Amino acid sequence: MADRYALVVDATNSNIKEIPAADRLVADNLLLSGTTPTLTIGDAGAEDTKIVFDGAAQDFYIGLDDTADDLVIGLGSAVGTTPAISIDENQDIVANQEFRAVSYNDTYVSVASGASPAINCETGNYFKHVLDQNATFTFSNPPASGTGYSFVLHLIQDSTARTVTWPGSVDWAAATAPTISAGNGDDDFFVFATSDGGTIWYGFTAGQAMA
Repeated sequence: MADRYALVVDATNSNIKEIPAADRLVADNLLLSGTTPTLTIGDAGAEDTKIVFDGAAQDFYIGLDDTADDLVIGLGSAVGTTPAISIDENQDIVANQEFRAVSYNDTYVSVASGASPAINCETGNYFKHVLDQNATFTFSNPPASGTGYSFVLHLIQDSTARTVTWPGSVDWAAATAPTISAGNGDDDFFVFATSDGGTIWYGFTAGQAMA
């Protein structure tokens, strides 16, 4: 099938005609309407696509970096030039400059009770676990080495004092893991941090027996 181009109404005779590939569609107000209005940019080819905001002093773009498979917001008019925010195919977001928020909220995750509670770092930064038996923790899916990541673990003790075994990759001060509070309903808080993909986790006691 031959290439098809956009349609426009000819102002001289009201006929509908195609816009040649080298021409532009110029309009003061472009409206897409209907139940599910859709604007598709690109034709599934291996090429960057973009929308450029042509400012008096500074241009901005929103575009697809096809090589990296990233949606990018940046300065200028060329995709990949001074990117400010990138979103990849895993829905991970990277801000390339200072990030400021009015309020920042950690994602809360309730970790299932049992003998082998698992902390999946992809799911949040604040984890809570109610001990109902002796527990051996595992930590999985931290960011790759070179990216810092930390999380809070809130432990609640059972009516019968339970023990906790930490992953061997956790380093504690003086190489000594803390003793879990033994009182019924005691709240213990721990912080864990890594920057090498979880090869080493640094463990910190934030507070104990806080019930």
